[in-house]
Amino acid sequence: MAVAGLVIIFTAYLLPGIIVEDFFTGVLIAALLALLNVTVKPILIFFTIPITILTLGLFLLVINALMVMLAADIVSGFSVGNFWWALLFSLVLSLVNSILGISLGSRLGK
Repeated sequence: MAVAGLVIIFTAYLLPGIIVEDFFTGVLIAALLALLNVTVKPILIFFTIPITILTLGLFLLVINALMVMLAADIVSGFSVGNFWWALLFSLVLSLVNSILGISLGSRLGK
């Protein structure tokens, strides 16, 4: 969870529309996003299956941005400028997590 908090702080550092006050807030956001992705996101995906199919899955990016905005409403030390910053934050966060996963996965596999 600490690594996820660092990734969130790093991503917020890259994007001026995202504000994370401190490390604890970053870890709290990581935990909250994990909880939201397990509980709320599947329900949203279920109810948006038709539009997700029509957009070839791109609507899932909108759902991810909504999860980020919901986390920003819940956590007081986390601020998102608008929907577009939330969308960009979720994209960059996914990219950084993927790069770390590949990098750490290849090191652990040796």
